[in-house]
Amino acid sequence: MKVLVQKVLKASVKVDNKLINAIDNGLLLFVGFTQNDNEEIIDYMVNKVINLRIFDDENNIMNKSVLDINGKILSISQFTLYADTKKGNRPSYVKALKSSEANELYNLFNEKLNNYINTLSGVFGADMKIELINDGPTTIIIEK
Repeated sequence: MKVLVQKVLKASVKVDNKLINAIDNGLLLFVGFTQNDNEEIIDYMVNKVINLRIFDDENNIMNKSVLDINGKILSISQFTLYADTKKGNRPSYVKALKSSEANELYNLFNEKLNNYINTLSGVFGADMKIELINDGPTTIIIEK
């Protein structure tokens, strides 16, 4: 499992020019799954994401988590995180988990996040348009 974490001032997701979800001040997550991902890995990733100290404290030091700032999360499914570009110029996605299995894990990941923090999502498998204002910029990849 890979999660690309972006600290954002704003983020939104649209499908067919229709706004699906939007957040202010929080985290935009791009989430990808691979073979052998399971609930134990999801629990690890949820804990990492909600406790990741990348928000400024009163001394402008990244020392607060999304929980500490009462932020929100926008979670976007992103199988392309498992693109393999070693051969040729066309990425291979054989390392990405099959869609049906990935959708189940993605839903579980979002449910578990939502137990701690308001978590919104995109539409799994849809052609989504993402807008964001990255704060920092701060972008971190978490992998398990």
